[in-house]
Amino acid sequence: MKIGNVELESNVFLAPMAGVTDKPYREICREFGAGMVYSEMISAKGLHYGDKKTASLMDMTGESPCAIQIFGSEPEIIAGIIPKVMEYKPDIIDINMGCPAPKIVNNGDGSALMKNPELMGRIVRAAADASAVPVTVKLRKGWETDNSLLCAHILEENGAAAVAVHGRTRKEFYSGSADWDVIKRIKSELNIPVVGNGDIFKAEDARRMLEYTGCDAVMVARGAQGNPWIFTQINELLAYGEIKTIPSPREKLMTALKHTERLVMTKGEARGIKEARKHIAWYIKGMPGSGAIKTEIFKISDFATMKEALSSYIDNIL
Repeated sequence: MKIGNVELESNVFLAPMAGVTDKPYREICREFGAGMVYSEMISAKGLHYGDKKTASLMDMTGESPCAIQIFGSEPEIIAGIIPKVMEYKPDIIDINMGCPAPKIVNNGDGSALMKNPELMGRIVRAAADASAVPVTVKLRKGWETDNSLLCAHILEENGAAAVAVHGRTRKEFYSGSADWDVIKRIKSELNIPVVGNGDIFKAEDARRMLEYTGCDAVMVARGAQGNPWIFTQINELLAYGEIKTIPSPREKLMTALKHTERLVMTKGEARGIKEARKHIAWYIKGMPGSGAIKTEIFKISDFATMKEALSSYIDNIL
């Protein structure tokens, strides 16, 4: 499929998730078949005011095709920071208009923008006019009620090259079931690619979403946490009609260890180990004795001890 002039080999994407989809994890998901990866959300205001931590999130060297996702609610600031974003050579610039987190919406950003469709259009127009690469948008079903189709039309009219749609309102957060009918309706009316998002936890979910909604691609979020194999499995199911790759407990643990090592190399030992804990907990979920090892890993603060603990766990459960 194509988004603007960007050719993608797979229509299965890794969703941006704050505190989760950093460079080490994006690289692993690409290795397992993710067709496109997104940066964590980057504050337009943070870039505007020269925050170094904000800028560091944009390093996507070697990850093409990739999208840098920004958030903000002021068209002038969005347009002004696009040249800074372009310095990191993204294939796509994505604007988040769907994040439900209080610290985001309380500033009028993320899904709060869905209360003002006209402003959504002005933001996308400002970004598209300033950008040399396609500008896309991630949105939700709405704030409290469904106004996603209206918003999607406005985004398309103002230059969005694609939209990703999460089938829940902000009010719903991540509760209940995602409304795939919203994705289906938007796909039926828009001329640009539509990416479906919400409740994809296994390969069969992705196939069902594609078949039911007719969307052009699927975006996997929580279903990829500790489970990068989901990209391989979705690609296999779509291509061959069956899943050929089933990771063993040893493979899961070895990948968790590789992931931890990359986090340490990228962020230093103290921070890397701290951030690795939640990922390891996701990798081992459902394995025999996972409760005990989970308690242990959350007390570990150095790589050597973490490696020893995981290696011992591998030997004990196999």
